[in-house]
Amino acid sequence: MLRHLLTSALIAGLGAGLAATVLQIAFVVPLILEGELYESGTLLHFSATGSPQSPVTHPDIWAEPARHFGTFAMNLVTWSGFAFILVAAFGLAERTGAKITAQSGAIWGLSGFVAVQLAPAMGLPPELPGAIGADIVTRQLWWMATVAASIGGLGLFAFGRGAGAVGAGAVLLLAPHVIGAPELDTYFGVAPAELSAHYAARSLAVGAAAWAILGTVAGAVWSRPA
Repeated sequence: MLRHLLTSALIAGLGAGLAATVLQIAFVVPLILEGELYESGTLLHFSATGSPQSPVTHPDIWAEPARHFGTFAMNLVTWSGFAFILVAAFGLAERTGAKITAQSGAIWGLSGFVAVQLAPAMGLPPELPGAIGADIVTRQLWWMATVAASIGGLGLFAFGRGAGAVGAGAVLLLAPHVIGAPELDTYFGVAPAELSAHYAARSLAVGAAAWAILGTVAGAVWSRPA
C-alpha cells in the first residue's frame, strides 16, 4: 500500500510539476518579468490622466535560464506535496466505497484547484510584482483558513449524507468570504491594472490545468494493480 501511494504521488507530482513549469514559462513568466520592470522603476505607469507612459515591453524570458530551472525544482517539490495529499485522500475515499480512476482523479484534482487556488483567489487574487497587498501574516492566516474551510466544505458535499451535511458544507465554503479577506484602505501600486488582471487570470488557468493533470495521472496510476 505504501509503495503504491509513493509511486502514484511521485509520478503525478513529476507530471504536474513539469506541465506547470512549461505553462508558466509560456504564459505567466513573461508577465512576471514585465511586472518586475515596473516594480524596479525601469518602466513607469500612471493613471489615465494623459501623462506619458512607458511602452509595453516583452522581456526575453530566456535571459535567465537558471531561473527556469529553479521554477521547475520548486514546482516539482510543490506538486509532489500536493500529490501525496491527493493519493492519501484516494486511500481514505476507497475505504468508503469510492472508485478511483483517471476520470474521477481529474475531478479530485479540479476540486483541489477550487480549494487551494480558486476559493482563496476570490479574496486574495495572485499578485503581480509591483502590486501592493495587506499585511502578509494576516493574508497567510486568511488563506490557510480558506483552504481548510474549502476542503471541509467540498468533502461534506462529496461524502456527507443528508441536508445537514450539505448545509454545513455550504457554510464552510461561504464563511471565509463572508468574513472577508484582509484588504488595503486604498488602492495603489506601480504595475498597470490590466497587467495585474492578465497575470491573475493566467495564473489561475495554469493552476487549473496543472491540478487536472495531477488528478488524472494520480488516478490513472492509482487504479492500476499495485
